[in-house]
Amino acid sequence: MKEEEIRKREVFSKYLELVATDVNDFFDFKSFIDVDCPACGSSKSTFEFEKIGFKYSSCQVCSTLFVNPKPPFEVLNEFYSTSSSTSFWVNEFFKPVAEVRREKIFKPRAEYVAGFLDKSERHIVGDIGAGFGLFLEELKKIRPDNRYVAIEPSVEMADICHSKGLDVEPVCLEELEEMAEGFDILTAFELLEHLYSPQIFLEKAYELLKPGGYLSCSTLNSKGFDILLLWEKSKSIAPPHHLNFFNPMSIHLLFQKAGFEIEEISTPGKLDWDIVEGMITNENLELGKLWDVLAKEGSDECKNELQHWISKYNLSSHMRVLAKKR
Repeated sequence: MKEEEIRKREVFSKYLELVATDVNDFFDFKSFIDVDCPACGSSKSTFEFEKIGFKYSSCQVCSTLFVNPKPPFEVLNEFYSTSSSTSFWVNEFFKPVAEVRREKIFKPRAEYVAGFLDKSERHIVGDIGAGFGLFLEELKKIRPDNRYVAIEPSVEMADICHSKGLDVEPVCLEELEEMAEGFDILTAFELLEHLYSPQIFLEKAYELLKPGGYLSCSTLNSKGFDILLLWEKSKSIAPPHHLNFFNPMSIHLLFQKAGFEIEEISTPGKLDWDIVEGMITNENLELGKLWDVLAKEGSDECKNELQHWISKYNLSSHMRVLAKKR
């Protein structure tokens, strides 16, 4: 898989430019609030860098990278609901590559989740932030007898999910009522990094799961290869969307605090080197002679083996978590 297949670089750069413009219209930095580490709760952090006005710090205890101070929750919600960059992301960025993402991302995710579903039982599966419903569609193809619920607050995307025959809860997870211990499995892909309070989110997910139920998540790893190399130049560090960057240790702490048992923490990413190579070759970013030579002269075999090594040793910026309710 290549970055250009699932995320057109030119379109993504245009999207980030729109985000920067929207930030000036929506956010008053004087109203931001000092916060503790979203993973371990420590008040001790070290300033790392500033990006379009948002300041990022690293926790001195668990190394989580997070926005501090943080914008008010209400302003973030308004930004997500009404900003022009959000509309651009849906219509210009995501829709043109939706089917490629289905094959490259959502289908493999469905196969992974189907692997720990008991075939002999009927399950209730909820996808949090379901978007266009692609993941649930693919999982339904593999396990058609289950009940599938799209938990999606966007009116537009909730309607799309409903049109595909999915049950829909058109609210944020934290607002979902009357379904305590109602789900066998909940999934949340690329969501934890966006959340104002990951702790509250996980506590709610724990409440909604049946005993023995699973929560499967993916998120960004602050100790991932491309993020560490690119750091403040990384396009994955994109405020105000990405507020929290956990790592294998800190994500373990966060899930444990919410009551979960960890079944797996892995980094099965495939794009770390390709992202770095793209920044070197397409944007003339200088990261040092080693990476420049590898990008311009390295063989495909060398690059593929490097990516395999990155993923195998939990150094990819794409992190996957499987947790179980006690």
